[in-house]
Amino acid sequence: MKRQTMSAAFRAAFPFTIPIMTGFLFLGTAYGVYMNVSGFPAIYPILMALTVFAGSMEFVAVNLLLGAFNPLGALALTLMVNARHLFYGIAMLDKYRAVEGKKRWYLIFGMCDESFSINVAAQVPEGVDRGWFYFFVTLLNQCYWVCGATLGGIFGALLDFDLEGLEFVMTALLAALFLEQVLKEKDHTSALLGVGLSAVCLVIFGADSFVIPSMLAILGALTLLRNTLERKEAAL
Repeated sequence: MKRQTMSAAFRAAFPFTIPIMTGFLFLGTAYGVYMNVSGFPAIYPILMALTVFAGSMEFVAVNLLLGAFNPLGALALTLMVNARHLFYGIAMLDKYRAVEGKKRWYLIFGMCDESFSINVAAQVPEGVDRGWFYFFVTLLNQCYWVCGATLGGIFGALLDFDLEGLEFVMTALLAALFLEQVLKEKDHTSALLGVGLSAVCLVIFGADSFVIPSMLAILGALTLLRNTLERKEAAL
């Protein structure tokens, strides 16, 4: 029975991750190549993808590994780069609270931008276990990243093509996921708040510092309007 439950969840989750697979294989390969040309053997990007699994931070970690030993600086930099995950965790509290067993711990570890975007918005098919659905979305996405990093780490020295601009693949993918969610919603208040507050913070704080203020502003606004939004959703 458990095997059937897992199989159904895997089949339901896989189609949602196909766009992520495309982006992660390319970007993960770019990361593996970057590690390779920086002088690291293939085992480094493979282990980083398995144990760290934080795409942007993995790129930053290359310079940290090559630089002077500074654990406090590395900690501060990691918190700044990945601070958005604090807000992802808050947003997923209700969904992940119902997940039983050790799956919940892996979901916390494996949450990335793309897994968050899918799990927070996907309509889990009727009869499919939500916990296993979230688990396989997260696991598949990490597998794609590990596969890309492995390919880049092993064959990086043999590749000779320009990877400049490849990081925009994931930006475009997240924009597409956002638009898909907007099209599914009947009430666009939350989406308009997100775009509007982000634009205001961009003007005030600049392109390099607006992400955290934007998330704080969005979190505050949605918290204040939570009851109103829930009533509007129920009415629709």
